[in-house]
Amino acid sequence: MQGFKLAFNYLRIGIMNEFQYRANLYIQILQTFIALATGLIGLNLVFNQVNELGGWGKADLLAVMGVFTITGGIIRSAIQPNMERLMDEIREGTLDYILTKPADAQLLASVREYRLWQNTDVIIGTIVLIVAMSQLGWRVDFWSSLGFTSTLVMGAIMVYCFWLVITSAAFWFVRVHEIANLFEGLYAAGRWPVDIYPNWLRYGLTFLVPVAFAVTVPASALTGRLSLQSWLGALALTAVLATITRVIWRLGLRNYSGASA
Repeated sequence: MQGFKLAFNYLRIGIMNEFQYRANLYIQILQTFIALATGLIGLNLVFNQVNELGGWGKADLLAVMGVFTITGGIIRSAIQPNMERLMDEIREGTLDYILTKPADAQLLASVREYRLWQNTDVIIGTIVLIVAMSQLGWRVDFWSSLGFTSTLVMGAIMVYCFWLVITSAAFWFVRVHEIANLFEGLYAAGRWPVDIYPNWLRYGLTFLVPVAFAVTVPASALTGRLSLQSWLGALALTAVLATITRVIWRLGLRNYSGASA
């Protein structure tokens, strides 16, 4: 309960800070529409040549694009800003400020930053998803909705774990930003279902960088492709990644030498 209260307080502060720079909202809207237009142009170019791609129709891939945009908004609003700040504090030796607080350090490091205007992507992605589902005839029942919501949450948790593991590498290595920047390029591959990629890339986007679980699996739930076995696999992998991330974080703290050391 204390953790939720702490996260809510930082969320409120983050929103208040964002309202000081309202011009950023218009910039973000422009960026979102440019990215959306680029994605739609690519989608139309593909389906001018083929009727389906890897078993996915045009409306199915529009759903994938919606999930891709929603998840990207979640990452850029709540996950990436906190990880970038944490990375800088580890490198500069100023992490002491949260280690001395009477709260779990990992929780505190994960909720301090919030970029409200990045949720423009979440709103636009939701609209795209609604359009895609209307084209699919709204073939969504209770279990599909539950599968979509749960896998979307699990995908966000996996992406958070991946980011925190990469960020925690800063406890041992100096140049970690380049590795973090690599995620942006790999995440862009999530604009398309992982089924269309070669096996080596598909496995990499599934188990090394959890793009498949963040985008393709939630979209599969909405389009009737998600099996119970896949859902259970996602749940198990989420639990494993969360545990591994916690262990790496605690090992990193043991190796940390701050400004007060």
